[in-house]
Amino acid sequence: MRYFSHRLSALLSLLVATNAAADAVGIFFDDFHYADTAALINGGWKIRDQQGHPGIEHGQWGPGTISLVDDPNIGGQRLLRLEASTDGKPEGTFQAQLCHQRKYFEGTYAARIRFTDAPVQGPGGDLVVETFYTASPLKHDFDPQYSELDWEYLPNGGWGNPHSRLYSVSWQTVQMEPWNAFNQVHEEPRALGGWHTVMMQVAGGKIRYFLDGVQLDEHGGRNYPAQPMAINFNLWFSPSGVLPDTKAERRYQQDLAWVMHIKDRVLSPAQVDAAVSTYRRAGVHQIDTVAAMTPPLPSNCDF
Repeated sequence: MRYFSHRLSALLSLLVATNAAADAVGIFFDDFHYADTAALINGGWKIRDQQGHPGIEHGQWGPGTISLVDDPNIGGQRLLRLEASTDGKPEGTFQAQLCHQRKYFEGTYAARIRFTDAPVQGPGGDLVVETFYTASPLKHDFDPQYSELDWEYLPNGGWGNPHSRLYSVSWQTVQMEPWNAFNQVHEEPRALGGWHTVMMQVAGGKIRYFLDGVQLDEHGGRNYPAQPMAINFNLWFSPSGVLPDTKAERRYQQDLAWVMHIKDRVLSPAQVDAAVSTYRRAGVHQIDTVAAMTPPLPSNCDF
């Protein structure tokens, strides 16, 4: 306990300004050290089970698409696994989404993700989308308060470009039908199968996107978030790029090692890595001192 207190004190000293009280820091960290999905839900997460955007129309979302597995590379650690599968038909399509509460706004966001370039079963080629993002509900077309910050990996290309690439996208607003989007986009044109740390600094009207410690782009202006958002991950198939019906099931996986948010503080990639290491050495698998909004905002996990 003394070791834990010392490490936590050191972490808080790292995260807070000298004139701020340590207990005022809002920290959310989770490395998915859960026995099963029931424990995951008790830990504050929600597994999507409602049909709707994005993905294949009438495709399914549900508990069977999320699992907890042992990390094969780090003894004693767990991973969260999203799995999406399709046979090319809506009734044979299952997509995965995991959401946390809608209470996150400015500060630092980071996650450790294993992107995959090929299915674990069946032929490759479907336009599959592997994501980490924050979002608020779209109440209506061109909602001026809509807020969303995205990482989207397309291993098989799509949306008019056949090449593998990673998107970082900051949204102003959107109309769903017919599609009309207002956002700022960076494209990283390369295959990125394997483990990566993605990070966003959201402060002072600017959003800075980092991949494995390297800044890729800076967004802002009208694309800066306007209201608190939920933290989300999902894995889905774009209907514009699904293979013809081959009667062969395809399964894709995306693994998560950890996710972190530091409220109202801008951390460097090195500081995020140091914070995660501190927690893991201390055996801390989850902490959440980010206060809910008053009253709490709905977190529907349906978008």
